[in-house]
Amino acid sequence: MRVVGVIDIGKTNAKVAAVDLDRFEEIAVRKTANAVLTDGPYPHFDIERLWAFVLESLAALNAEYAFEAISITTHGATAVVLDASGKLALPVLDYEHAGPDGLTAEYDAVRPPFSETGSARLPMGLNVGAQLYWQQKTFPGDFARVASILTYAQYWTFRLTGTLCNELTSLGCHTDLWNPRAGTFSSLVERQGWMPLFPPVLKASDIAGALRPELCAATGIAEGTPVSCGIHDSNASLLPHLLTRASPFSVVSTGTWVVMLAVGAEPKPLDERRDTLVNVNASGDPVPSARFMGGRAFQLLLGEGTVPVPPETEEAVASARHMLLPSLPEGSGPFPGLKATWTTQERMLKPAERFVVVSFHLALMTATCLDLIGARGDIVVEGPFAANGTYLRMLAAATGRPVFADPRNITGTSLGAACLVKGSRVRTGVEPLLGEAAECLVAYAQAWQKATREHADKEERP
Repeated sequence: MRVVGVIDIGKTNAKVAAVDLDRFEEIAVRKTANAVLTDGPYPHFDIERLWAFVLESLAALNAEYAFEAISITTHGATAVVLDASGKLALPVLDYEHAGPDGLTAEYDAVRPPFSETGSARLPMGLNVGAQLYWQQKTFPGDFARVASILTYAQYWTFRLTGTLCNELTSLGCHTDLWNPRAGTFSSLVERQGWMPLFPPVLKASDIAGALRPELCAATGIAEGTPVSCGIHDSNASLLPHLLTRASPFSVVSTGTWVVMLAVGAEPKPLDERRDTLVNVNASGDPVPSARFMGGRAFQLLLGEGTVPVPPETEEAVASARHMLLPSLPEGSGPFPGLKATWTTQERMLKPAERFVVVSFHLALMTATCLDLIGARGDIVVEGPFAANGTYLRMLAAATGRPVFADPRNITGTSLGAACLVKGSRVRTGVEPLLGEAAECLVAYAQAWQKATREHADKEERP
């Protein structure tokens, strides 16, 4: 058995997985919550707790499976600033902290235009450039000690190998730091004097180095075990399909964020006000993308997990036109200025009906985003929503295109990161959603779109 250890740090949860490179599937997983600390100068990730979890999990899984390589994937919108000794110069900012919003006018005056970066202007710390600008202005003494700026996955690569590097997919993830068409840093980096602080930029599949000897001793992993540079999580979800599927197609990567990446999209102008952007894939190529906080919305409205719902419940909800109109949370996604509105008395819905309404809403938000970026061809759903049949059926009804999913492997990020290891036998295992879309679901989708337009028009009136 050939096995790679994958470190997969999402915004809500972190995990370490053992992936069989020949069968190309997860065979063991350890998980923990990704905590945010509120001490110190601002809310920040509990890096040392995550590090302890990573080492403990690598040791436990390696004892059973004997890793031959290590790969890393993390959420985006996060940079790490290190001093000359490799220690944190400032805590790793939680990108949902509103601190950077206090310098919005100043930052907007120096950030590059959307035409240069393909990076939409986002609130809080969702643009890494805004994070760094705020840290530099707010904590000038601490920032003056910064010797290296790393994208998030590559910070963990540094902890594992001692190699300082950055990587294309993480730099190209709505950071304002990268020009995806030129394949170079943006004008912001030079303007702010940050260029000397960025270590070399590698591809995700490059070997950053070998696991440090002291970590080999601590975990039992063989000395010389290679560690891949690492990859942004949405691009990790895209990678297996990029390697095995003909263009055009789109991948819907679901988690805290629902991120859509359209390969071979119809050329059309992107609207940065609606959270469309340009990502950079593992090969360094620009990919039209869109996103909204769908996993967070699901959690706020329903908690955890999915419920199997009979078709008659879906049809009853569709016929009754019970709807949730955009948008929750506010401030991002295709309708950033709209407040979520129920068209029915929410408290009167049964739990199964509420689940259907929310799942329909998330599918229709996804369909909206796919349309905004000119997506064509098959739609592949990765992550937790791949196990939600109600969501999948409404997505097919709303788009009129084939939908594929693999509910057996509900986290595509770990498998995508495993693709970075040379010799992995990449396969996706996705299966088509069978059957024609019910007419009542198609009619519901059209009614939701009409109601949403009317909702937007009402909100925009003075």
